[in-house]
Amino acid sequence: MLALLAVTPVLLVLVLMTVAGWSAARAGAVTATVTLVLAASAFGFGGPADQFTVISGTAGVVAEAAFIALTVAGIIGPALGIHYLQQRTGAAERLRAGLARLHPDPRLGALVVAWFFALFLEGAAGFGTPVALAAPFLVAAGMPPVAAVAAALMGHAAGVSFGAIGTPVLAQTALVEFSGADLARATAPYHVILGGVLTAAVVLTIGRAVKGDRRLWTWGVLAAVSFFVPYALIATFVGPELPTLGGALAGVAVFAVVLVRRRRQEACVSGAESAGPGERLALLRAATPYLVLVALVLTTRLIPPLRGALEAVTVAWETGTGFSGSVRPLFHPAMLLTVAFVAGAVGQRASGREVREAFLTATRQLGPVMVALVAMVTIARTMSHAGMTDELAFAAAGIGAAWPLLSPAVGAFGTFVTGSATASNVLFTELQATTANAAGLPALPLLGAQGFGAAVGNIVCPHNIVAAVATVGLTGQEGKVLRATFPLAALYVALGGLLALAFTR
Repeated sequence: MLALLAVTPVLLVLVLMTVAGWSAARAGAVTATVTLVLAASAFGFGGPADQFTVISGTAGVVAEAAFIALTVAGIIGPALGIHYLQQRTGAAERLRAGLARLHPDPRLGALVVAWFFALFLEGAAGFGTPVALAAPFLVAAGMPPVAAVAAALMGHAAGVSFGAIGTPVLAQTALVEFSGADLARATAPYHVILGGVLTAAVVLTIGRAVKGDRRLWTWGVLAAVSFFVPYALIATFVGPELPTLGGALAGVAVFAVVLVRRRRQEACVSGAESAGPGERLALLRAATPYLVLVALVLTTRLIPPLRGALEAVTVAWETGTGFSGSVRPLFHPAMLLTVAFVAGAVGQRASGREVREAFLTATRQLGPVMVALVAMVTIARTMSHAGMTDELAFAAAGIGAAWPLLSPAVGAFGTFVTGSATASNVLFTELQATTANAAGLPALPLLGAQGFGAAVGNIVCPHNIVAAVATVGLTGQEGKVLRATFPLAALYVALGGLLALAFTR
């Protein structure tokens, strides 16, 4: 009975957003209220076993939600600012023309952004950066906003298991007696075997949204192979820090070489002219914020002394009753995006009016986004503090030998309610290991399934969708994106469950 009550918030927010078509803010506010009532009435939230009362507990989860929402808004704000600055300076149009010069089929440029660019940012920065940057870029390249967000969400998902320089896997190593290398080798096969499903979904989404020639599936196969081969090799022989980042960099290099050679062959046949020095300089200026962002990501994540110095600065708070929050402001993607916004303004020689308008337009859009984020995170934090999340997980664990079928779904569920693959791994890694031991199953395949499922949850997590739609001006239409991504996530998780069952035989 408690498990049924615990799953109510998840089902309610899904139904309200997908079936009823409510905005994330409206659905989240209603569901957050229901979750708090259930937590207090059925799960002892604020009762004798807690350090807090119902009132102080409600204040605590809202405080945590507001803090997390502010850290996410710190990503959305400058990402939106870059998007609007690109539009006002004409940089977006120049980039679109540059992608067309790379190849006349605009869908190939969209594939590069939705797949390789999103995966690179996930591997290097994570925390919402990939979709926040890739989705507006795709809109600038000619994709409708809903399709752009869906493509970016799907495109970065395979990289989430090793996102932000391996953070989700490194979180698991603190909870179980396996090394990061062991967990990397256990997690990667799920994406390597099934990742073509994600690539196909991205290709299909782009193909439906943007007109072009009929050879996109061939390029999709090339994109998948050129990413997953180095991804698998790095995960197997190096460890968890670089599979996504290295796979994206190596993959885009291979893809670009093939693309440029094909373009040159077609140019020789058609007599098309290449861009002159002036056009190339203009294109570089238009790409300034993205180039600076890539440079910042690489230097701040891959140079240990600099990374250590940036991570050392922490802003933290706690209430003394079990509620807390912390952020590393200098290491957070918000700082990188803000610097990239300023660099874009300087590199493109934007006028004061253009910068001011981009800043104000982005800032005005953050209000509704904050409401939705606070509501969604309140649901997640209430479920966690009340034990509702644990109740669901332990109920699922009761199925015994069939557990591998549900193992990835637990990881996805953790990300759905927390907004973070790392948080999902922290919540459920020990549960996966304990269940494996109780059922007499090998633990590593189930821990790999946890990391795999946690990555898939990013595709449908309301927290992520709210942030993503805000960057392309779709606030209030989150349900459309969820309807577009949920079937893929469900299929991918189900296939992962079958694979986990095979791995544990």
